[in-house]
Amino acid sequence: MNNNKPNLSFWQIWNMCFGFLGIQFGFALQNGNVSRIFQTLGANVDDIPILWIAAPLTGLIVQPIIGFWSDKTWGKLGRRRPFFLYGAILTTLSLFIMPNSPTLWIAAGMLWIMDASINVTMEPFRALVGDNLNKKQRATGYAMQSFFIGVGAVVASALPWMMTNWFDIANTAAAGQIPDSVKYSFYFGAVILFVAVGWTIVTTKEYSPKELAEFNQQDANASEQVIENKVNFNKGALIFIGLGVAVLALVVGLKLEKELYLLSAGLISFGVIQFIAARLKATGKTSGGFYQVINDVFTMPETMKQLAWVQFFSWFALFAMWIYTTSAVTSFHYGSSDTSSVAYNNGADWVGVLFAAYNGFAALAALCIPLIVKKIGIQWAHCFNLILGALGLASFIVIPDPQLLIWPMIGIGFAWASILSLPYAMLSTSVPSHKMGVFMGIFNFFIVIPQLLAASILGLILRHFFDNQPIYALLLGALSLVFAAIAVLRVKQS
Repeated sequence: MNNNKPNLSFWQIWNMCFGFLGIQFGFALQNGNVSRIFQTLGANVDDIPILWIAAPLTGLIVQPIIGFWSDKTWGKLGRRRPFFLYGAILTTLSLFIMPNSPTLWIAAGMLWIMDASINVTMEPFRALVGDNLNKKQRATGYAMQSFFIGVGAVVASALPWMMTNWFDIANTAAAGQIPDSVKYSFYFGAVILFVAVGWTIVTTKEYSPKELAEFNQQDANASEQVIENKVNFNKGALIFIGLGVAVLALVVGLKLEKELYLLSAGLISFGVIQFIAARLKATGKTSGGFYQVINDVFTMPETMKQLAWVQFFSWFALFAMWIYTTSAVTSFHYGSSDTSSVAYNNGADWVGVLFAAYNGFAALAALCIPLIVKKIGIQWAHCFNLILGALGLASFIVIPDPQLLIWPMIGIGFAWASILSLPYAMLSTSVPSHKMGVFMGIFNFFIVIPQLLAASILGLILRHFFDNQPIYALLLGALSLVFAAIAVLRVKQS
């Protein structure tokens, strides 16, 4: 690969990644408060996971589409920056509207819109680092994004608390009404998001497609035609639809957990998508974005296929942690599963502190990761950080004092910062620059699929094998991180 892009200065990289601070404000406010909004508007606890399915499904659909479009866009604002701007405008409006939703169904619809808007802004940010930085600086660029993700998550997660305790804004409201502390947090986050993304748009230059092709001779000679694959889409469609129907029959016949309907729907949907691709291929209609994205899924570089396993096991572990840490800590360390008890609520509050802590440690870890990469190489660095995360999750079952759980957050913070940076740095050196956006979007599949799988099967595993004790979900997460650490050592980089 003939890549002669000049080194960018620290502040150029800082400016290029600063928009991620705003994006994380949007994500953190969504993750920390949407369930509260749903419950306030009348949702039952059992309904919340279904309402939340919008988030991963939206990313699964939106990111490859935006990646494909941004690869082929060039205008006055450049290649990626138009999507930063339009996505930021939509997200800002969504953050103002969401806490003012009058009914549950409007709030659920706003979650779809808000998550789609955030994804429109976020996906090209990953591709921009690959566009603007040479191979040696990409780990630094993605680590800088991790730094802003950590800082944004800590501040945004604490906003409702700060609004109440620092500015004396009401944290309660009448039944069916969203508290002012939540509303003002969303308003403040909306402003920060727009300003931060706008800063990147104004201060960052993009290379034109011609310049990128000159940097990479492979792309200069690359054909824009679709690379045909030898995959039999019809055969794949039959296999996946058959598996989906079989799972559905088992769930209905054996009266298994309703979460498995999600697994069945996912298998059948992927089968239908392959049927559509087969039809388009048979009729010669292969120039459209839909077919090209599906074709790229099956013709992705070998390095990307190997990194897919790293991402799969990493994000399965993360989703297990996000879903079950509160119930694990409250039941195992505080001895209560009664949501109205003082012990439970003290434990839940402490989990909020632990989550803020690992995001804070991730911001610090992001500063260390480029140095670790220089010392031991990018694959061993990611392996090391994943093992730290595995040790952190596993230690929950051997540390009885909940106050001491702050220390495992260091390892989890290093793993989190590494997961958000190093796989993308490895990926960006293995895909052609003229398809950087679409492959970054497809890479998101291996974040969403393990989340959907975890939502489908983790509850079943705990009920049938671990006496429904959530602490063992964290052990399963630790084991999954170990698998990811092993998988990254098997990645063959170009």
